[in-house]
Amino acid sequence: MANLEIEGKISLKLPVQSGQSARGLWERQDFVLEYQDGNFPTSVCFTAWGSDKVKDLGQFQVGDAVKVAFNVRGREYNGKWYNDLRVWRITPAGSAAGTAADNAARGPEHVEGPAAYSAASAPAPAAPMPGLDDIPAAEPDDDDLPF
Repeated sequence: MANLEIEGKISLKLPVQSGQSARGLWERQDFVLEYQDGNFPTSVCFTAWGSDKVKDLGQFQVGDAVKVAFNVRGREYNGKWYNDLRVWRITPAGSAAGTAADNAARGPEHVEGPAAYSAASAPAPAAPMPGLDDIPAAEPDDDDLPF
């Protein structure tokens, strides 16, 4: 699935949850982001999963404007489906997105920043539109068919 990004304001940070699993200690923190959807503000809950993401979220306070990069996950439990919006990067709104490590982890199709725009990928400058002087004069033909 494609990685998604959204900008908004943190409106609520829920307490950090932690526990022990068969794989070791885990940590997560949910937070609510308010963003503008057309004319109306909309809220959505995200999950910072893992101690490094919880630490990243800890740098921001309620009311801060942030840009959140996330993946959408879904899972079934007892015949019901639940969606999970897992944050993999959170930065101040309007900042340059991502680090080289983030971009490398996402793959070459997701390169951002100056590396994404190289001379090889730059569009060629557009030629000026031809004027009347650039159109060749018609040669008289006995055949008026276009082919």
